[in-house]
Amino acid sequence: MPHASARRKWIIAGAVVLALAVLYWGSVRWRGPLLPGYVVSAGPLVQNVVATGRVAALSRVEVGTEISGLVLERRVMDGDRVAPGDVLVVLRAADLEARRDEARAALAALRQAERPDAQARLRQARADLAQAEREAARRAALGQRQLVSRESVEQARQAVVAARAVADQAQVAVEAVTGGAREAQAVERLRAADAELERAVIRATVAGTVLTRQVEPGDTVSAGKVLLEIARDAPGEILLPLDEKNLALLEVGQPATCVADAWPGRPFAATVYHIAPSIDPARGTVDVRLRIDPPVDFVRQDMTVTATLLTGQRPRALAVPNDALIAADPGSDRAQILRVRDGRAVPVAVRLGLRGLAMTEIVEGLEEGDEIVAAGALGVTGRPADGARVRLRLQPPPVAQTAVAADAGDAG
Repeated sequence: MPHASARRKWIIAGAVVLALAVLYWGSVRWRGPLLPGYVVSAGPLVQNVVATGRVAALSRVEVGTEISGLVLERRVMDGDRVAPGDVLVVLRAADLEARRDEARAALAALRQAERPDAQARLRQARADLAQAEREAARRAALGQRQLVSRESVEQARQAVVAARAVADQAQVAVEAVTGGAREAQAVERLRAADAELERAVIRATVAGTVLTRQVEPGDTVSAGKVLLEIARDAPGEILLPLDEKNLALLEVGQPATCVADAWPGRPFAATVYHIAPSIDPARGTVDVRLRIDPPVDFVRQDMTVTATLLTGQRPRALAVPNDALIAADPGSDRAQILRVRDGRAVPVAVRLGLRGLAMTEIVEGLEEGDEIVAAGALGVTGRPADGARVRLRLQPPPVAQTAVAADAGDAG
């Protein structure tokens, strides 16, 4: 009968296992399914908007030429620093030099030859006038004594009038070549020739950095052609195209921390100082300009920069991961959360504060220490009925106490 005894033992063992399985299954069903969840905690909370943009100059100055000519010299290279008045490009201008020399010679001849001649003629005319006046006086006296005819007296008077006219003309001629009209015209012709010649020497009008050059010695350039481009000196700027959905979070004066792709280990500070008044309809973005403050010397024009804007901050706030929110409309400050108390899941209406891609502030509806369900993981198991029993597998939040609002991508 040993076989019967062994069979009884196996039957008893199977019954025990089955009973334990039934008890375990009943216990699990009574306690509810195991779901991921979080413990609501309070602490400092910051909200950031993260975007990628580029270093931009406040203004770029295009340096061109006002005359046509052959390039003799190019004195700057890309990246060179220039100050107002620095020579950038020199053009050949032989015809302008000849015109300048001609005007200079004409002015010298006027001052060195015509002016002395005019002054001599004036002295002679004044002497002739004095002689005519003396002769007229003598004849008038003789006429009163009837020693000369009346006609002779009239001729003497007429001679005075003629001599005075000659003296006046000589005076006008002297004035014309001594600071008068003729000298002024000659001076202006020389100045115009100098100005024309100066256009052959192209100088910087602003302080800045040469960005591009489009000319080399030996090139023939025409009037109006752009030869160089200069980034004007100014506090550095960063241009960020942010998604328009973040517009409500932005304010002038918000601080930012920036990192250039070329210098990842050298973060620097910047401040929002301009928000564009319009939206780019093609991209759905709003242009935001940051001013680098204090200035840094390693950024370059058009360098790619990632900026983290501080758009909100709380010294102490309740924050939950976004996958705990149920029916959270992006345009609303209301949502639901499954809170677990006494082993049962109950939906709770909450009001939201700072919102981000990972974390959201809870203004009202929850308390510190509350346990909540990660509602984003309910796709497999399904949402439990209100008041249903559940068990939580608590886990840390994905991004502790930081609400990152957006990443607008590359500025392009």
